[in-house]
Amino acid sequence: MIIEDYFDNFNIGDIEGMLACLSDDIAHHVNEGGTRHGKDMFRDFCEHMTESYREELTNMTLFMTEDGKRGAAEYVVNGTYLKTDDDLPEATGQTYKLPAGTFFTIDGGLITRITTYYNLADWRNQVSG
Repeated sequence: MIIEDYFDNFNIGDIEGMLACLSDDIAHHVNEGGTRHGKDMFRDFCEHMTESYREELTNMTLFMTEDGKRGAAEYVVNGTYLKTDDDLPEATGQTYKLPAGTFFTIDGGLITRITTYYNLADWRNQVSG
């Protein structure tokens, strides 16, 4: 399943492997942010995230429609905040554990849309406390 491949690559930090799961015109809807279009913008996002965060996704449950065109995942993000990111709290190596979910659209065997949700206020509380 393409979603499983995507998350397997995420967990080993293989950005190129993640990109191989995506269509060239991927629409990446970021939690409480804008939409990035295309693989180049997705790669830039992943590289930025790798500098600021180390994350592993666990307790994963995947869902897929019968026609294979839509999917979803629910999981826990286990992370370490490595480098201060923009206007967020200062990074000092804090750890966090955060429930999250992602929705996918799939066409031609590739992911064409990724929409991720998590509670940013919860994350802020964890890294600020």
